[in-house]
Amino acid sequence: MKLHSRAVHVGDRKRDANGNGGVVGVTTPIHTASSFIHNDIADLDRVFAKEIPGASYSRYGNPTNAALEELVADLESGAGALACCSGMAALQMALNVALIDRRRVVLAAKLLYGATLSMLTKVFEASGVEVVWADFDDVSEVETAIADERPGAILMETIANPLLRVPAMDRIAAMAQKAGIPLIVDNTFATPIMVRPLELGASIVVHSLTKYLSGHGDVLGGIIVTNAEYLEPMRDLSRIIGPILGPFESYLAMRGVKTFPLRMERQCANAREIAAWLATHPNVDRVHFPGDPAHPDAENIARLFPKDLYGAMVAFEIKGVGREEMFALMNRLKMVVPATSLGDVHSMVLYPVMASHRDLSPKHRARLGIHDNLLRLSVGIEAAADIIADLDQALRA
Repeated sequence: MKLHSRAVHVGDRKRDANGNGGVVGVTTPIHTASSFIHNDIADLDRVFAKEIPGASYSRYGNPTNAALEELVADLESGAGALACCSGMAALQMALNVALIDRRRVVLAAKLLYGATLSMLTKVFEASGVEVVWADFDDVSEVETAIADERPGAILMETIANPLLRVPAMDRIAAMAQKAGIPLIVDNTFATPIMVRPLELGASIVVHSLTKYLSGHGDVLGGIIVTNAEYLEPMRDLSRIIGPILGPFESYLAMRGVKTFPLRMERQCANAREIAAWLATHPNVDRVHFPGDPAHPDAENIARLFPKDLYGAMVAFEIKGVGREEMFALMNRLKMVVPATSLGDVHSMVLYPVMASHRDLSPKHRARLGIHDNLLRLSVGIEAAADIIADLDQALRA
């Protein structure tokens, strides 16, 4: 089946060994039980021993979660998945799994989501993990860092937050494979409809379920998808740490995933139109968008992404404004939502200096190219003309 069909059907309508009495719901139910019993205690023993599939205790696995995990693992071409209570919990689990029995050194992209940068410095470095930073837009710099530092894991984003750079993930994955190093890719911005990092040689993929996969602003969650090598280590570690997503959130996320390909296609189309309009606006100094033919990573984008699918994020810099004027502009928006997230059905703007990259020093932000006049727009499924009209009145006031 094609991805659109798999998003609708995979994971649902499961029958147990007894056939569910011949009755199966068309969607996976919400299993709220914290523990599960079996007809024969010997079966429970075999479940604990991982000799047969089945639920025993919800920290180990829950049927609702399992359905969501099967669905997202299928979409990302993975061996299996783990649904977690947030995207950051998923990313922390992914790094911990990758570093099991490996050198406690992480090679990380300099340009990442602000909370990811903070986690690397305030959690992993604080616990004795060395973090080495590299410009992932320079493949030769990454290659040199791999050879010199011999990291235990490599971390990058498919589309870097918030400046929307697109590193040569396929080439970096080939380097990681050659060196025997797991590559972790945060694929939240791109989603599996645009690129599937495991197919290109990555070992672990992470998503914030909160964003495009769920897509309606009503779920907080994350998910890890791994290749076969890291599946059992991930499962074993999750049994101990217990970062799992609740069944209600898993149900909502799975419902969202069923429509995400349709939503993402509409959002990508809207983003192309809005980015082109912003590029002509007299009050806009610069637009960052992967669909721009003049994008600095145009070669990577053409190689990695399908035609006309460049993501639904647009960042833009406004002429001659500072923090106070940016606040006023965001307050003037009438339809676009000034909120701290992305990937929802409604369009949203975020001010990175205030929110996503707030914890970085002004000098650090400046080195990364995140200036006080930068806005990040998550384009929704509304009519593009309405999004443009709202942005225009806010920019011109």
